Formats: sequence, C-alpha cells, structure tokens
Amino acid sequence: MQILHHGAVDGVTGSCHQLTLDDGRAVLVDCGLFQGAEAGPDGARAEQLEIGFAVEPIAALVVTHVHIDHVGRLPYLLAAGYRGPILCSPASAELLPLVLEDALKVGFTRNRQLIEQVLEVLRARIVAVPYGQWVDLSGKPMPGDGGDGQVRLQPAGHILGSAYVECQADGRRVVFSGDLGAPDTPLLPAPASPERADVLVLESTYGDRRHEDRTTRTERLREVMEHALRDGGTVLIPAFSIGRTQELLYELEALFHAHGDEGDMPRAAWQRLQVVLDSPLAADFTAGYRRLRDHWDAEALRRVQQGRHPLAFEQLVTVDGHDDHLRMVNYLAHSRQPAVVIAASGMCAGGRVVNYLKALLGDPRHDVLFVGYQAAGTPGRDIQRYGPRGGYVVLDGERYDIRARVQTIGGYSAHHDQQHLMDFVTGIPSAPGEIRLVHGDDGAKAELASRLRAALPQSRVLVPG
Repeated sequence: MQILHHGAVDGVTGSCHQLTLDDGRAVLVDCGLFQGAEAGPDGARAEQLEIGFAVEPIAALVVTHVHIDHVGRLPYLLAAGYRGPILCSPASAELLPLVLEDALKVGFTRNRQLIEQVLEVLRARIVAVPYGQWVDLSGKPMPGDGGDGQVRLQPAGHILGSAYVECQADGRRVVFSGDLGAPDTPLLPAPASPERADVLVLESTYGDRRHEDRTTRTERLREVMEHALRDGGTVLIPAFSIGRTQELLYELEALFHAHGDEGDMPRAAWQRLQVVLDSPLAADFTAGYRRLRDHWDAEALRRVQQGRHPLAFEQLVTVDGHDDHLRMVNYLAHSRQPAVVIAASGMCAGGRVVNYLKALLGDPRHDVLFVGYQAAGTPGRDIQRYGPRGGYVVLDGERYDIRARVQTIGGYSAHHDQQHLMDFVTGIPSAPGEIRLVHGDDGAKAELASRLRAALPQSRVLVPG
C-alpha cells in the first residue's frame, strides 16, 4: 500500500490524493484546482492543470465534495484518459455537474455543444453512493465490513453532500477526511469520528486557531447588519456559491424572524434591509439545497415544519443577468438603501464581487465581511489584512483605497477548527498508527502536528512535503 499526494500539500488548494493497493490498483480521492498564491497571479499554471501522474492504474475516483479546489481538475483527468467511475454521495452527484459546467464556461469555453459533450461524459461516470454503504471500486454495493479494495462514505458536515472516505487497503483502514465541517454548521448534521483508522489523511485548514461559537457569531452578524441600517450602507460578503452562501441565508432568515420591536432597530427597519444574492451559480445551488432538504439536519427541518423558508425568505432578491448585476452595483453605490450582498468569489479573486469592491471600498458607509478562509496571494487576504489599517488593494491592475469597514467572523467557517480536529481524531476508538496532515498552511500544520503528537504519542504524525 502506498499514499501519494498530488495537491493540497504546500497549501490548502488542489486536493488530490492517491492510494495504491498492493495489487497495483489505485483510488484517487479528489482532483482539485490550485488557487490563490498556490496558483499564481493569473490563475493555475499550465503545469498545475496537467495530470502529472499515470491514470491507467486508477480504478476509481472518489469525490469528497464539489468545491472547485477538490474537483476543478476533473475535466483534465478525463482528457488525460481516465475512464473509471466517479464515486460520490447522492447530493454531490446532483451538484457536481453544476459546478463543472460553470468551471468549463469560465476556464475553458463558451461553446455550449462542447460543454454538453464533457458533461455527458461526466454524468455517465458518476455513481451515487449512499452514506454508510461499502462498495467496490466500480460502485457496486458490498456486504459486510468491507474487504480490500472497498470504500465507504460518511457524512463530513462541510457542505451538502460532503463526505469523508474510508478505504480498505491490504487489511488496513485508510481514512481521507476531505474537508470536515464545524459541528454547528447550519443545515447539516455534524460529522462523527470513524470507527477505525489505521492511517488518517487529515485536513488542517484551521489547525492553529479556534472559531467563535454560534451565539457569538450570530450576535456579530446582527451588529454588522445594524451598521448598514444606521448608515444606509451595504454589507458585502464574498462567499463561495455552495456551502457558505446557503449557511448565511439560513442565519439571516433567523435574524429577520427573531428580531422584534424591542431591539436597537425596530422590526420595520429590518424589513427595509434587502438581501441580494448576486450569483447565478449560487442561486442554482440554493435551489439544489432546497430540493435536497431531506439531507438537512433536524433543526433546519423543524423550521420548515413551522412554515418558515430558510433559503427563500421575503427579503431575498436574486440577481441573474450581467446587466442587472451592473445596475445593482450602481444603485447600491449611490443610494442609501441598506442591503446585504452575497457574491462570488469567496476570495475576491474574480467574479461579480470584484465590481462591488471597486464601487464600495472607498466609502465608509459600507462593510466588507469575510466569513471564510482567505488564501495567501488573493485580493481577499489583502483586504482582510490591510483594510482595517486604511490600506489598499489592487483589483484588475488598479489600486483601490479601503475606507469601508473590514470585518471577519471566523465562526462561519465550514471547516473544523483546531479543537474540533483534535476531537475528531481522539474520538477514534483506537488511535491511528499514522496521521498525515494536508490541506493547510505551514503554520497550521505545524501547530496541529504538535498538538497531536502530545495527545497521541503512539501515533506517527507526518507532514508530507
């Protein structure tokens, strides 16, 4: 048995890990795109997009979830000759074509016929695997506890359909965590530790920090909203189209529902606050979340039973076409209409959020609110770092001074923090013989490794280079 890492080793993007069995067959877990400083100022370099490993031994690709840093190189994998199945959860099976259709339009071609040809190949290879079911590398269900060359998916609580992967390899259980969601992530059940992991490949995105609790983050979100109400400004939230966007809508609906006349801002004022979802892809995913609500957690389902609509409430406005987008940017920049805008991309490296930033950054009425990880080398990291000190950011080659308020609420991260990662590992009944830390910056991996070595001296903790 051998484990190779083809990405997410020197940072947090490009996730791609290969498990080779003793008989020569291999399982590939994710095939993601490099982003931010890990890619370069103009996006992923040609050599990063190429599949630099042999695809012939790969008997199955297992997708943990559909974020682009985990699936963005999948078209290149198909072009390199991969012809095996794409195993993923039923929810991911529905969402994956949406993600890759958008990626093809942005990064490859606008030729509809060519895009449809790629999507046809993709759909033909997707095999939906229910959580908790052992399957062989073709996706065929298998009885028992799993023999060699079998895999099983378990809920990861990161985004809808996310999973961690259990692989049975040469008598050992190898677990790939994918991205693990925080226990109080809205809409989704919390992940449980695996029953066994002889080898654990573990993400470490927030291996050096703790998140705010849910009560604290909700209160901070309310405070930011009320700043917009007082000043007639916009709260601009850069967010990925899937996962974070739906969680924010869920929390905003709760604030609208709970806010009474006794608050600092009366209910009538809150009803003036528009929530603008300016991303066609995010709107498609939000509709997908609504269709797949059988996968929601108990709290979210109780809201539905009460007649509430967590992802389709009265104040929500969706912007679709590009002309409508430009009109909305201009309107919010020059009116005093209080609003919350959720727009992609999550790290401000492109997409519609850039037009909002150009229009709003110079006005102190507005807020930029970060609720997710900002990778080194992205405009989002620069705004987060220099904005509170009155700095500037370069967008499309031009300098923009930052006078808007810049804030970060860490509690909305869809990743485990340091303590949750420790709990996930120590919750395994028998400590793993080997733990390999991936998907994190150097400092995060080093601090988490130190904590794990202290807590589990019997485990060998590695940081692949």
